[in-house]
Amino acid sequence: MPEMPELDAAAHFLRERAQGHAVARVDLASFSVLKTADPPYTDLVGKEITGVGRRGKFLLVHCQDLVLAVHLARAGWLRWHATAPKSAVRPGRSPLALRVVLDTGAAVDVTEQGTKKGVAAYVTTDPDSLPEIATLGPEAAELSLEELAEILAGTGSRLKTVLTDQSVMAGIGNGFSDDILHAARLSPYATAKGLEADETARLHVAISEVLGQAAEAMSGQSLDRIKEVKHAGYRVHARTGLPCPVCGSDIAEVSFAEKSLQYCPTCQTGGRRLSDRRMDRLLK
Repeated sequence: MPEMPELDAAAHFLRERAQGHAVARVDLASFSVLKTADPPYTDLVGKEITGVGRRGKFLLVHCQDLVLAVHLARAGWLRWHATAPKSAVRPGRSPLALRVVLDTGAAVDVTEQGTKKGVAAYVTTDPDSLPEIATLGPEAAELSLEELAEILAGTGSRLKTVLTDQSVMAGIGNGFSDDILHAARLSPYATAKGLEADETARLHVAISEVLGQAAEAMSGQSLDRIKEVKHAGYRVHARTGLPCPVCGSDIAEVSFAEKSLQYCPTCQTGGRRLSDRRMDRLLK
């Protein structure tokens, strides 16, 4: 799932190429991706793109008095065309969900891989009025130490859950939460309100450093390179069985639902392996 660093990089890419140009056409390959009806998406046509930004995991394309807000869910991403494809956009099994064509002839596609579709697009005059955005917590990268401490003290949830709950803090997903917890030397199963002051301080530094370093690495990259750079920079996420970059121990994994988390037992859990119900069942 796209997180803050790659969405910021994508917004930067689009600002450089689309800002100042008008929307010539909007093609929907899947009407289910559009979650709003008023204003109609066709009202975007003729509007100048005046800015591209982000709120949480939403990409915000400002088109004068309208905003196209896009949530890329788990498997969504963007594709840039210097020249828009000539073939007509038709519903079907293609990953294409939405295409915005500019007056320059260039185009950007919103795509989604897989059969489970979750990408969502909204056309609005005020993105903060959308319930999906109004309920977001503060931006994770902008939290002060005091604000983070207050959030943690107010919940008995596990740290992994707190970091990825968008209503608590926005912008962090499954991947960077693993790396943040590794950098902070904290167990993903640790209870938020049980952290000592020094642990909270380590977590605050880790949020800033991990997200900041990732954002710097992705800045200026093309859309087709951003995800590659993201995955190459992971500390522990998606690196099960590989050596920890700090201590050399094997990185371990816990699987749950349709996701998994990775961590270093030596650096984060005092050498103890966390229970993995899926693996426990396989070993019985």
